[in-house]
Amino acid sequence: MSVAPVLPAEQVTPMPPAATRSPLRAAACQRIPSIDGLRELLQCAIELEHSTLPTYLCALYSLGQSHNRAAAEALESVFVEEMLHMTLVANLLTAVGGRPRLDTPEMVPGYPRELPHVDGSFELSLLPFGPRALQQFLRLERPTALGAPTRGDRYDTIGQFYGAIRNALGELTAELGETTVFCGDRGRQVSDDIAYRAGGHIIAIDDLASAFAALDEIVEQGEGASDTDVWDGDRDMFHPERDEVAHYYRIQELVLGRRYRRGDTPRTGPTGAAIFIDRDGVLPMQQDSRVADRAPGDPIRTAQELFNATYCSLLAMLDRAFDGRPETLGAAVGVMYELKAKAQSLMRTPTEDGHATAGLTFEYVSPEDRP
Repeated sequence: MSVAPVLPAEQVTPMPPAATRSPLRAAACQRIPSIDGLRELLQCAIELEHSTLPTYLCALYSLGQSHNRAAAEALESVFVEEMLHMTLVANLLTAVGGRPRLDTPEMVPGYPRELPHVDGSFELSLLPFGPRALQQFLRLERPTALGAPTRGDRYDTIGQFYGAIRNALGELTAELGETTVFCGDRGRQVSDDIAYRAGGHIIAIDDLASAFAALDEIVEQGEGASDTDVWDGDRDMFHPERDEVAHYYRIQELVLGRRYRRGDTPRTGPTGAAIFIDRDGVLPMQQDSRVADRAPGDPIRTAQELFNATYCSLLAMLDRAFDGRPETLGAAVGVMYELKAKAQSLMRTPTEDGHATAGLTFEYVSPEDRP
């Protein structure tokens, strides 16, 4: 068994010093001129949150069923909370009179792909668990620097993007009033009545305060709750006796092979218990596969097509759940287990050269072509 750290310390993406970081409220404003513009920005946020899910799933599923429990728990908890973020954004879009859209080709164009509406500096890939995947996640979750302007497009960090949404909500509410901005039917939103087992809460939104609370939940779980604190304010999903660190620091724990403990800060890094990684237990999934890489009828292609069709059926269920039928989420959970079985079966299938196993592709399948 080989052990963490996965990367030497000098190769870890450095954490910006506390003096260079800032809450989103300190950033400059990018103006969204209308409610229609706000709705478009929130749909972009749904695309953004969704684009991260396949990357986390590939790394998670490549760990297999019994190896690397600590790493699997960390990635699964991040994935579940990213689903929460997508739900919160969908609630916010519904609250301002919009309709969340998930069953669209834009959601799953295949990988590698640019992070939606980013500044062009960051491309997402489908990778098995390992140094490259962890560095990708650190880049994805990295905190926003002090003085960085909020940006609804061409942003450098996700925090800048959500800062633009926050500013737009505040300005439009000040100009038009809460009842005009928050004109959607709250009954069409997903509520905390739906079973949710990770950190954070599903927030129903009907005013500026609840909208800001939802945005705070998203940013704090990703970047952290403050400039000097690694904790996100929730309890660990798998170990409720432990406090939970934000996504950026959760990934950093895997990179450095050590947990954060009370008293640790972004500057000290984690000084707690060691985390062991069995690298030999990771499935060598072929990265950034496409269905078109293989001839029609190829068994791996057929399995990839079936996985994609099932995944798009899941998006259709989420589309309905976020559009006024939250009861659909129960069926969606069942499809998630079906997806996991299909994914792990694919990722255990050797490729022709014997050096890798088949990869997931996450490409769109139109409704008429789904089983």
